[in-house]
Amino acid sequence: MRELLALAADAVGRGRPLVWCSVVQTRGSTPQKAGACMLVFADGSQAGTLGGGCVEAEVKRRALDALHDGQAAGPRLITFCLDDDYGWDDGLICGGRMTILADPLTAAGAEYLGHFRSLVESGGGCVEAVVLDQTAGTPGARHLFGATGRSVASRGADGANEQVLRQMPDLSRRPGPSSAHGVAYLPVLPRVTLFIVGGGHVGQAVAQLASSVDFEVEVLDDRESYVTAERFPTARARIADDVGRALQRIGPSLTPSHYCLIVTRGHRHDEEALFHLATTRAGYVGMIGSKRKIRLIYDDLAARGVPTDVLARVHAPLGFEIGSQTVPEIAISIVAELIACRNLGSTEPRARVRVAPRMGAAS
Repeated sequence: MRELLALAADAVGRGRPLVWCSVVQTRGSTPQKAGACMLVFADGSQAGTLGGGCVEAEVKRRALDALHDGQAAGPRLITFCLDDDYGWDDGLICGGRMTILADPLTAAGAEYLGHFRSLVESGGGCVEAVVLDQTAGTPGARHLFGATGRSVASRGADGANEQVLRQMPDLSRRPGPSSAHGVAYLPVLPRVTLFIVGGGHVGQAVAQLASSVDFEVEVLDDRESYVTAERFPTARARIADDVGRALQRIGPSLTPSHYCLIVTRGHRHDEEALFHLATTRAGYVGMIGSKRKIRLIYDDLAARGVPTDVLARVHAPLGFEIGSQTVPEIAISIVAELIACRNLGSTEPRARVRVAPRMGAAS
């Protein structure tokens, strides 16, 4: 989202018109869910995706028609039923329905776009509410709200009415896209900060991968040469300090939007880091290590007064079990667990649902 907003703002600022296309509501099985976005430019180029196939091609065609015809009056809604008409040739018969917002943006949309980009860049989260039918206002109208529910900007209407405000989601609960009473709610969730204690090989690999899936990375190590810009080019903060001293200072400021990862070079540093992090408000605390090492550290910390119920919430050993052997594989297993915690609210594996062929069906 940040990348698309930056591209859109740059294009509009240079007088290059575009159409902002986003999936605002889905029913059943669809190639993309609500929140997916695509930019279409007048020269036929695009950024982002709505899932590919005939639907994306048709949205792009209509977007280009609007730009070439000068029909940039405001946002509009397009609904597709994914049946034989859309998807057969591309193998995308999903059986669902997609409603897509197509909003031609010229200089007139720069203010709304600027507010949207500012909220997303801040990392605090926001909600875009899109009116779906006349019972809630002007269909296609867009309303932007900050993390606290404060109305920030509107496009295609004078302002948000009571119907739009009624079902505003609470971002602290990390909600997914939803729709109610003729309004689609598209949350951009507060960005999670991944605080990595330990700048070694595993910490470095996790930081690189986590940044690519939109975690804000900060790293701490007591060795200055291990927290350089060369080793952690995507990190927002690189802290070289004694682990215990730094965490004693930083710990009280941690919130549920902070995930803490302990991957230091030794038992003593891991234990010191967990002593300071286990009782914080961080939304996730995880520590690498064997089961034996973890049990020894837990026993030591319990003796130092850390409650056992607090230690029970620590994710250790780290990561999903995928038979990891190499550092990149270990990083993948760890980041997969972090994504599950962020997106699902749990790291418990979900049962895989397999679809069996009907007996007697043609092959």
